[in-house]
Amino acid sequence: MKTNYEIRYAAHPEDAKHYDTARLRRDFLVEKVFAADEVNMVYSMYDRMIVGGAMPVNETLRLEAIDPLKAPYFLTRRELGIFNVGGPGVVTSGDKAFDLDYKEALYLGAGDREVTFASKDPKNPAKFYFNSTTAHCSYPDKKVTKADAVVAHMGSLEGSNDRNINKMIVNQVLPTCQLQMGMTELLTGSVWNTMPAHVHSRRMEAYFYFEVPEEHAVCHLMGQVDETRHIWMKGDQAVLSPEWSIHSAAATHNYTFIWGMGGENLDYGDQDFSKITDLK
Repeated sequence: MKTNYEIRYAAHPEDAKHYDTARLRRDFLVEKVFAADEVNMVYSMYDRMIVGGAMPVNETLRLEAIDPLKAPYFLTRRELGIFNVGGPGVVTSGDKAFDLDYKEALYLGAGDREVTFASKDPKNPAKFYFNSTTAHCSYPDKKVTKADAVVAHMGSLEGSNDRNINKMIVNQVLPTCQLQMGMTELLTGSVWNTMPAHVHSRRMEAYFYFEVPEEHAVCHLMGQVDETRHIWMKGDQAVLSPEWSIHSAAATHNYTFIWGMGGENLDYGDQDFSKITDLK
């Protein structure tokens, strides 16, 4: 197996508005989330969130304590949320094993133990997307399915934003220190997410887009309300959203995305909305 990681430093909005396309993509886009028998991670200085992916094919992969953590185990001072977006797989946490099928999630609380990822069928490998934030105490590990989620239906076909928001790793479902994760599924004929746009200055966020057909793309919007920018993305890619930035998108096909947040509070509704007509 191979573990890859990089560190992404935080940007001031006054600086970011001068970035060209290449710089925006370098600082905010996570292009390679999955590669066979690799664990790939981005350590972001936005609330110290780690965004990553593990794709076991011929090997069982171990979640290593990368050097920036300065810890004996990855979860020594961290909590972790995992979504399987591939074939059937297994995640072990110490002496416990959790079967994860497509679109099922797992929360792992802080504590010293090994974490591994495996696929049940190398011809249909699991793809484990994960977010991790720092943790001040340990909460129990828990598998979460869509049946456990708090589901909110929002938008309409007329507004091109008909979607189901599955809140899965949130405090209404299980206790966490600061991590929140969920999965938003856009219905057929809808392409817009998170519009009207919002920011939440008390939390950063990361988006991971999937179920995007190969010949289609997502136009992710970021930046301040009066200084918006865009990043074109493919399926199985992630993007970092600073606390000062909107995070919205339109695509050339409907899609699904996983959102993850960390920061000051666990209040999902703590959002500062902007009018669509105020966007520039």
